[in-house]
Amino acid sequence: MKLLVQLSRILVGVLFIISGLIKANDPTGFGYKLEEYYQVFGTEFLISTAAWQAMLICIAEILLGFMLLIGNRVKLTVWLLLAMIVFFTFLTFYSAYFNKVTDCGCFGDAVKLTPWESFSKDVVLLVLILILTFGMKHIRPLTGPKLSNALLLTVLFAATAFPLYTYNYLPVKDFRPYAVGKDILEGMKGGVDPVFETHFIYRDTIAGKDSLFAKIPYTDTINWTTGKWKFVDQQSKEVKAGIPAPIHDFSLTDPDGNDYTEDLLQYEGYQFFLVSYDLTKANRGVQPQINDLAALCEKNKVPFIGLTAATPEMLDEFRHEVQAAYPWYIVDATQLKTMIRSNPGLILLKGSKVMAMWPYRSLPSFDAVKQQWIK
Repeated sequence: MKLLVQLSRILVGVLFIISGLIKANDPTGFGYKLEEYYQVFGTEFLISTAAWQAMLICIAEILLGFMLLIGNRVKLTVWLLLAMIVFFTFLTFYSAYFNKVTDCGCFGDAVKLTPWESFSKDVVLLVLILILTFGMKHIRPLTGPKLSNALLLTVLFAATAFPLYTYNYLPVKDFRPYAVGKDILEGMKGGVDPVFETHFIYRDTIAGKDSLFAKIPYTDTINWTTGKWKFVDQQSKEVKAGIPAPIHDFSLTDPDGNDYTEDLLQYEGYQFFLVSYDLTKANRGVQPQINDLAALCEKNKVPFIGLTAATPEMLDEFRHEVQAAYPWYIVDATQLKTMIRSNPGLILLKGSKVMAMWPYRSLPSFDAVKQQWIK
């Protein structure tokens, strides 16, 4: 039992720290995942605080994992871990059984798990934490109380500072398909289409009975188009799920609905994408700086375009309000949220390859961009 408890202690502690660090690397993305859960459970009033809750969960996972490893406040740590894993196991089971949230966000964009894989992972963790619960007496502190508390305060500071930094700026390690160095056009390739089986329904007009055929056999004795058989309907059933490309559902259309995806992504030179998935939530204090950058881009013949999920009416109102004279295109909100964790955020591309990106808190000057990239 003692050996089992120690193994469980190491596995649970390390997994919680890793999970917390990955989420802390992208608390905005984890916050989006929490918003999905709140919509499923009808608790939309919590959405406004989802990002802060995401950071608190990150900090709690890192802290509890570390406390378990060093044996600090064992009873409190184990009971809190048990409460968290029971809650998460319920969420992942609900998501898997009812197919409500297809990715729990347990390991962010670094490791994608299916709903049932997420639930299975939580069941294993639940078993391990139950072992810790019944074997608490075998968990001993690794250091004295003074050193343990000093280490705990250090980890608390680091675990708090890290998600605060990545929330206000950008993830330190970007696992998304729009990361710097990725090619958007290449990311739109490589998907596997689902396999469908078509069934045909024919009616025996004499017997008055419908028959379902996976494929139509033809013999000289039966004429399927005349006589007693009459075509009624056909149905398609997915027999093998497809695998979407890393970047899917991505398109650029103007406010009139014209598609410019290929035209814009096949441009060979440098261009800027200003991304703002929700104009009502965009920081407007930086808009004069953005307008100046857009004007310098136009002067130097560098395309500068805005991307948003707003309706044409909302976009027109926004453009007049902030004097955004550059062209705008409509893109799916989920894709814009994935492109950059900032509203607005700026992306520099060469052709369809992402060269650099900046949050609105650290927008570059045109001269700095020109010196480093646009020779």
